[in-house]
Amino acid sequence: MTLTHTIVAPATAQGVGALGIIRLSGPDAISIASRVFRGKGFTDAHSHTLHYGFITDSVKDIDEVMVSLFRAPRSFTTEDIVEISHHGSPFIQQQILSLLITAGARPAEPGEFTLRAFLNGRIDLSQAEAVADIIASDSAASHEIAINQLRGGFKQELEVLRTELLNFASLIELELDFSEEDVEFVDRTQLSRLILNLDKNISGLLSSFKLGNAIKEGVPVVIAGEPNAGKSTLLNKLLNEDRAIVSEIAGTTRDVIEDQLIIDGIAFRFIDTAGLRETEDTIEKIGVQRSYEKIKTAAVLMYIFDANILKNDTDISKEISTAASFEIPYMLVANKSDLCSPAILQALQAQPNIFIIAAKTSTGVDDLKQRLLDFVNVKNLNSGNTIVTNIRHFDALQRASASLEAIQYGLQNQQTTELVALDIKHALEALGEITGAVTNDEILGNIFGKFCIGK
Repeated sequence: MTLTHTIVAPATAQGVGALGIIRLSGPDAISIASRVFRGKGFTDAHSHTLHYGFITDSVKDIDEVMVSLFRAPRSFTTEDIVEISHHGSPFIQQQILSLLITAGARPAEPGEFTLRAFLNGRIDLSQAEAVADIIASDSAASHEIAINQLRGGFKQELEVLRTELLNFASLIELELDFSEEDVEFVDRTQLSRLILNLDKNISGLLSSFKLGNAIKEGVPVVIAGEPNAGKSTLLNKLLNEDRAIVSEIAGTTRDVIEDQLIIDGIAFRFIDTAGLRETEDTIEKIGVQRSYEKIKTAAVLMYIFDANILKNDTDISKEISTAASFEIPYMLVANKSDLCSPAILQALQAQPNIFIIAAKTSTGVDDLKQRLLDFVNVKNLNSGNTIVTNIRHFDALQRASASLEAIQYGLQNQQTTELVALDIKHALEALGEITGAVTNDEILGNIFGKFCIGK
């Protein structure tokens, strides 16, 4: 890839539509587009203007179009950009693309427009990744996180961290230059306080990743319990459709059933599993094994049990212990409350952490949906705090945190200035990888290669 080339690609999805858009970016974007345009010329027009005319191959007109003109540096890529709005026929689109390529444009690689925006300083690397996240967002929550990142919320927070650390790094390097004169430019106590503060901030970002990644991908909620507890009935009521087979026969669900539901803008992936029990049935045994595997990956375990078969407080305590034994956040759900005895119902109501429902009649199901929001810490999402959603960012923050711990250890144990400086350098590099202040071709290729053509 080279910035001296003018690139072209469709900016709209493939297929028939009312309109399509073809985008050009580069030093010759305006002159190339003008060669295939019949109408009032726009080579001398102002930026951010619209121009009506026809795309022509010099023999015949291909389509009636509107051309949008964006002059450098006031464009997404900071280069000259021309966008051609045409009728949404795939045939017309290919005809126009062929003309533009013949006129001198090169087909764009995946993500090359956004890559140019990054290379030209229009956005940083975390904002470039936010562009892809916005396109892929399928819920209000994932969209809100991506928009905040695109606005530069994450970038600004990281810049503050890096700037503070960079100031000390400069003084440390100065000490090394005067090492023979035994001069100290850095207050070690002040540096230690800074490292503790930075590590606290980074720990907060790291702890947000579980929430952020779950929201980005959909919060995985596994519905588990013994056979005939009502797992499939509950799934159907949550989704408001007959997604899973419901039967009085124990062991009906033998495989994992998964579907998505959006509650107050947050996507939840509900996963119905085979009943947990010992069995000699080969196929059911595989299903039970898959249930345990899915539970390990859950953000929330919705453990459901049949309240109708409980006899006393001991039985209730056993259900609580079983749910807690999985050692992940869980919701304990007592189903079939409409069938259980008044004494058992009263005992269940005395337990503040048990949700009482009757899935078959939908009693309590809507309340259960709302309580799920508490498990993904929606208050943190709505507070405007930066939430990490990208595994690449999470990995870089982990390495930065490890380097900060090494710096603190070095300060406490009077390590040499050279070793402290090296650890500071590693921390700066890790933080710089997130925004693109430190990068390489492999990282860029991996990020932008996942973009769609034309973005």
